[in-house]
Amino acid sequence: MKEGGLIDLIADYEPYLALAVVVLLFAAFLSERFEPDVTAAGAAALFVVLGFVPTNEVLAAFSNPAPITIAAMFVISGALVRTGLLDALANKVVAAGSKRPVAGIAAFLIATLVASGLINNTPVVIVLIPVAIRLAQSLGFAATRLLIPLSYMSVLGGTCTLIGTSTNLLVDGVSQASGLEPFSIFEITPVGLVAAATGGVALLLLGPVLLPDRKDIAEQGGDDEATFLTEVRPREDYPNIGRTIDEIATLSRRGIEIVGIRARSGVKRQGLGEHILEPGDRIIAKVATSELLTLRKIEGIEVGLRQGPAAENTSELIVAEAIVTLSRRSRGVRIAQLAMGHRYGMRALGAHRHGEVLGPDLSTALLRPADTLLLEGTPEGFARMTEAGDLAAITDAGGRAFRRGKAPLALFALFAVVALAAAGFAEISVLALVAVAAILVLRCIDSGEAWASIDASVLVLIFSMLIVGSGMQNAGAVNLIVETLVPTLVELPLIVTLAVIYILSSALTEAVTNNAVAVVVTPLAIGVAEQLGVDAKPFVVAVMFGASASFATPVGYQTNTLVYGAGNYRFSDFLRIGVPMNLIVGAAVVGVIPVFFPF
Repeated sequence: MKEGGLIDLIADYEPYLALAVVVLLFAAFLSERFEPDVTAAGAAALFVVLGFVPTNEVLAAFSNPAPITIAAMFVISGALVRTGLLDALANKVVAAGSKRPVAGIAAFLIATLVASGLINNTPVVIVLIPVAIRLAQSLGFAATRLLIPLSYMSVLGGTCTLIGTSTNLLVDGVSQASGLEPFSIFEITPVGLVAAATGGVALLLLGPVLLPDRKDIAEQGGDDEATFLTEVRPREDYPNIGRTIDEIATLSRRGIEIVGIRARSGVKRQGLGEHILEPGDRIIAKVATSELLTLRKIEGIEVGLRQGPAAENTSELIVAEAIVTLSRRSRGVRIAQLAMGHRYGMRALGAHRHGEVLGPDLSTALLRPADTLLLEGTPEGFARMTEAGDLAAITDAGGRAFRRGKAPLALFALFAVVALAAAGFAEISVLALVAVAAILVLRCIDSGEAWASIDASVLVLIFSMLIVGSGMQNAGAVNLIVETLVPTLVELPLIVTLAVIYILSSALTEAVTNNAVAVVVTPLAIGVAEQLGVDAKPFVVAVMFGASASFATPVGYQTNTLVYGAGNYRFSDFLRIGVPMNLIVGAAVVGVIPVFFPF
C-alpha cells in the first residue's frame, strides 16, 4: 500500500479511535479506580499523543473563559464564608426554624435556592450541611429528611443563572467556541424558575413518602470545628456595658454557648440572658474556634486567661493549638499552674477535651494528657514552651476569625458582578476577576485562603475535558455521531429530538461527572441542530439542564456526593426519590424550553 493510502486509511479510522478513547474514559469514570480529574487528564494526554489536538489548541483550552470564571466564583464564595455572611444566614434560619418549623424549613430551602443562583452551589452546600443537621435536630426529626432536599434545591438554584453552577458556565464556553453567541447571566432564568418551582412542588409531595427517616444517621455531622471552653471579660470601655446578654449580638451568635457568668454576686448558671453586663464580669462559654478568634479581635473585651505581662508588639502574636503531654508537670494541673504567661508570655484562649465537657470554668479546669489548648503568643514563646515539654504538637488554629466588618464589601462585589454582567457592561469572566482583585485588596479574604477555596480538581477536570472535546471535533467523532443520529432524529418532531438530547445528557450525568458530559454532548447538540436547520440554543439549554439537574445517584452531581457522605445515605435512597424527580423536572424543562428559546 502506498504511503498516501496508509495515511488516508488511518484518517478514515480517526473518528472511531477517538470514540474508543471516549468510551474508555467513561468506563474509567464508572469504575472510580482513579479520581475523575486524574482520569480526564489521562484521556486528554492520550488525545494529544495521538495527534488529535495540536499544541496551539491545547494552550487555547487554558484561555477558555469558563474555567477562569468558575475559579473566580469559588474565590468570591470563599469571601462570603470568610466574612461570616453565610454563617449569619445560617443563624437566622435556625432561629426561625426553632419558632416556626414549617416556615423555618421553607426559608432554609428558599435561601439555598437563591444563594445557589448567585454563587457556585457547591460551597453553598458545604456551608449549609451543618445548618441542615442542626435545624433537623432542633425540630426533632432525622437530618436525612433534610439533606437530600438541601442538595436538590441547590441544584435547582444553580440552574437559574449562568453562574449558579460550573456546568452552565462550561456549556456556555464550549458553545462560544463552536461559534454561538454567549449566554447572558439571566438568559436561562425563566427555564430555571420553572424547573425550580416544579422540583420544589415535587419535593413537597414526594419527600414525606420517599425520603429516608433514620434518626441515628448524620447526627454527628455538625461543624468540624472544635469547641473550646473559654472566659470573656468586658472592660470599662466595652460599648455594651449595661445591656443584658440577650441584647448583645456579639455574644448571641451560633457557635457561642454561654454556660455561666462569674459576677460580683457570685457564679450564675440560670437566667443568663437577663444578666446585665458589668465591667469585670467573667462570661464562661463554650465557643467554636472561628467565633473564639473573632471575639479575640473585638475592642473592649479580653478572651481567655493571662498571667504575666502582655506582649509589647501585638503584631507578632500568633494563635496556635497545642496538645497537653504526658509530662508530670502537665498532668492533673490547672492552666494557671503551668504559668504560661510568666514563663512564655502566653495567653490561654480556651481548652478542649474530645468527647467530654471541661469545667466548671477555664481557670479551674484540670488538664489531662491529650487535651487541646488554644494559645496566643509569640513564635519565640511557642518555641520555648515546646522545648520545656509541657505541651507538644503545636499546629495552626483549626479555624479563622470572621471578618464581619468586610461583609458589605464582599456582598457588594458579588452583586456588582451579577448586575454589571446582566447589563452587558463586560464579560462575566472579566468582571469576576476584577471582583476577586477587589476583595483581596480590601482584605475580605487573605490570598492563601482565596487560592485554597478554589477546587483545583474541578479546574483540572474542566481543562482536560476541553482538550478531549477539541480532540473529538478534530478527529471527526462528533460529525460521525451526528451523521448517524440525524437520519433518525429528522423524522421526529423537534420537541422529541430536544427530549432525546436532554435524556442523553441526564442519563450520562447520573453515571459520570456532569462537566465531562457537558463538554462531550454540547458539540453533539449543536451539530444535530445545524443538520436539522434550526437554532442550536434550545438544544444547548437542554444540555445545561440535563447535565445539571441530576437527582437519581449520589455521584451525578457534586452536591449529591457531599450530602451522601454527610448523611451516610444509601445509594437506593437517591434512586427512590431521584428517579421521579428526574422525570418530573425533565418533562417540565423540555416542555418550557421552546417557549423561551424557539426553534
